[in-house]
Amino acid sequence: MRVLVVEDDALLGDALQVGLTQAGYSVDWVKDGKQADSALNLEPYSAVVLDLGLPQLSGLDVLKRLRSRTTNTAVLILTARDTVQDRIIGLDSGADDYVVKPFDMGELTARLRALVRRLNGHTNPVLCVGGVTLDPAAHTVHYQDQAIDISGREFAVLHTLMLNAGRVLSRQQIENKLYSWGQEVESNAVEVHIHHLRRKLYTQLIETIRGVGYLMPRDKTTTS
Repeated sequence: MRVLVVEDDALLGDALQVGLTQAGYSVDWVKDGKQADSALNLEPYSAVVLDLGLPQLSGLDVLKRLRSRTTNTAVLILTARDTVQDRIIGLDSGADDYVVKPFDMGELTARLRALVRRLNGHTNPVLCVGGVTLDPAAHTVHYQDQAIDISGREFAVLHTLMLNAGRVLSRQQIENKLYSWGQEVESNAVEVHIHHLRRKLYTQLIETIRGVGYLMPRDKTTTS
C-alpha cells in the first residue's frame, strides 16, 4: 500500500515515514500543503496521513481539493487539534478518520488498514481469493491451510491484486501502488513477483490479460 505523509514537523514526519515503512507501507513524505496537493494530483495513493496546520496550504484545503477530484483515496487526519468541533469539520470536509496527537503507531497502522479495506469494498480484515488467505495485520499468507513463505514485495503485489479482485491492473498501476519516490524499479519487477507467486501458490490464481495487465477474478473471492 502506498501512503502519502503530509507533516511539516521534521521529527514527526521522519518517525511516521520510518514506522509506516517498517509496517510494510511504501511511504512518500511532503512538508507543506502545496506539495501535498501536487502529489495527490499526480500519484495514485491508497491513503494519506494529513496534518492540518501546514504551511503554504492548510490541511483542510488540501482535503477539499482532493475530494473535488472525486478520488477514493483514504484520508486520515493526524493533528493536535482535539476539540469536538475540529473533528466535526475535518470529517465533514471529507476525512475518513481523525486521530489526535500524540498517537500510537500500532493503532495508526490498524486504522489505515481498515480505511483502505473498506474503500475497496472489503469488510473482513482477512482477504480470501481463490483459496488463498491473506492477513494484512499478521502479514501472513495461507493456501490450503498451509503457511506460504513469500517476500515482502511479493506480499505487497498479492495484497494489491486481492484488494482489486475482479479488476484488471496494468503493470504501471501495480508499480504506482507499491513503490515510493526514489525507489528503483526494475523493468520486469512486477512480472518476476507474479511469476514467484504463481509458483508458490498456483498458476491460475493470477490471470494475464494480454496487452492489458493482471487479474484476480472476483468470482473466486470467498469470505473467511
